[in-house]
Amino acid sequence: MDVIGKMMLALFLPALLVLLFTRITYNRYVALLLAIALIAASVYAGYTSPPIIFVVDAFSLTVGFWLASRMQKK
Repeated sequence: MDVIGKMMLALFLPALLVLLFTRITYNRYVALLLAIALIAASVYAGYTSPPIIFVVDAFSLTVGFWLASRMQKK
């Protein structure tokens, strides 16, 4: 997969993971930790080669956590 494809996945997938895990666990902090653990495992396995992917992942996790906090209030 090329760098653009990895960046697109890194932009949307972590936020969706946080939202999914929030719906499953009913706790946005646990959901954030689970998503971070999955990303750390993929980094350890070597699937994220350029360092800009880490920045995009962190941004997406932040957006996902913000959306999960808005979702839990309703």
